[in-house]
Amino acid sequence: MSNEPNQVTNGEHGNTLREEDLKNFYGTEQWFRHSLFRRYLYTEGVQYVAEHGGAYWLLDKIFGCHEMHAKLQGEDFCSWELVRDEDGDGATLSCTDGNYNPLYSEKIDYTDFPLKEIKFFCVNNVLLLPSEY
Repeated sequence: MSNEPNQVTNGEHGNTLREEDLKNFYGTEQWFRHSLFRRYLYTEGVQYVAEHGGAYWLLDKIFGCHEMHAKLQGEDFCSWELVRDEDGDGATLSCTDGNYNPLYSEKIDYTDFPLKEIKFFCVNNVLLLPSEY
């Protein structure tokens, strides 16, 4: 635990995620199966985001939406984006079909996610970073 004020740590690595770290992921050699939504896989880059950004909640949210919302269940390709609010601790999580047609959007009142925004693709039940596509 850090002695710095107002620092929230999640997991072993806490919120150490930096945008430049994500550029190191191209393709993947290992897939991870989601523990709750077993038919969904994710890549090493997404695992890195979850671990270093304290963002396993985001994976739960994305895969949960795919399970619960009919608009998402038949989509082979979805583009997900989390964008932090400019003036607070909230964010908006949105999903499109890749052609800017909205499929899902949700306002999140609070998040300590360290980046201003992040994008994922979900292709045939595999979640990946755009650089891994």
